[in-house]
Amino acid sequence: MRAAVLHEIGQDKLEVLDDVEAVGFGPGKVRIRVRATGLCHSDLSAMNGVLPQPAPFVPGHEGAGEILEVGEGVRHLQAGDRVVVCWLPACGACPACRRGQTELCLAGFMNAGTPNYKRPGGDLFGFAGTGTFAEEVVVDAGCAVPIPDDVPFDIAALIGCGVTTGLGAALNTADVEAGSSVAVIGCGGVGISAIQGARLRGAAEIVAVDPVPARREAALKFGASRAVSPDELPDAKQQVTGGEGFDYVFEVVGRSATARTAYENTRRGGTLVVVGAGAMDDFLQLNMFELFFDEKRILPSMYGGGDVLRSYERTIALWRAGRIDLAGLITHRVPLTEINEALDQMRTGTALRTCIEI
Repeated sequence: MRAAVLHEIGQDKLEVLDDVEAVGFGPGKVRIRVRATGLCHSDLSAMNGVLPQPAPFVPGHEGAGEILEVGEGVRHLQAGDRVVVCWLPACGACPACRRGQTELCLAGFMNAGTPNYKRPGGDLFGFAGTGTFAEEVVVDAGCAVPIPDDVPFDIAALIGCGVTTGLGAALNTADVEAGSSVAVIGCGGVGISAIQGARLRGAAEIVAVDPVPARREAALKFGASRAVSPDELPDAKQQVTGGEGFDYVFEVVGRSATARTAYENTRRGGTLVVVGAGAMDDFLQLNMFELFFDEKRILPSMYGGGDVLRSYERTIALWRAGRIDLAGLITHRVPLTEINEALDQMRTGTALRTCIEI
């Protein structure tokens, strides 16, 4: 079986190998033939060590495909079903799930430490317990979420992470108010999805902030009212809010420097939503007086901050109704053998989302 492998953390290239085998199939498991997968910035973060991940491993967590085989005890799925891969499944029994905060369930993270691939040289892990840069993957049945027949695999793959994360940040976590002012810092696939969510909620002004001109142009097409480089943000703040600051600012980069910028551009009493996944040793500095005096809400948003399955259903409904554009997020397509080209597209900001066709 073919898969893309990172041998050591810190390497910037993946090796596409033909001698990889998906392992772990048994009771409660399913085997999925991956048909399409997106490249998410979290994959790069795992490769460079920003996000903790055992190596060697197969990256990828934003995928869709069809069920090849179901293990004993799996009742809700059968061979031939079309599914999206959910890298953070809810167990339904832990305290977080019982409170309705299924996005905080840790059951899925437990899978990340168990190899789900092997090759003659030894075991391989799958990123976030999945690893969709492969022709097949074996996962817990809860990681395979059925999708309707009218949802193409490439669209379904986006719903598996980036779109759910960005839309949910605006709709669930921030609960953006109609008529409000919004700034989104970082306009890749997740940031663009946050922009679409803010537009859905009726934000009056949406300012997209990104250093890459092509991404700024794309943000305008997806609903931003203006798009600026980071250096132009102070002027946009003055023009849109009279210098007061935005009602909502979304940080979609995952760095303390941009989070600090986001905080400073949030109005007093406004809301800063932290969407980007950053490093454990990157600390955001705030003093106790400004925390008290400015009364700004700081809301982290994990996987869109809501019930994942309901978020999937909502996204599909909005896509069907033409209220959100998902196909437009896919700016590039490459086969798995050219995965390193996709990595370069992500690093340079050339692509919003590259679809890896498997």
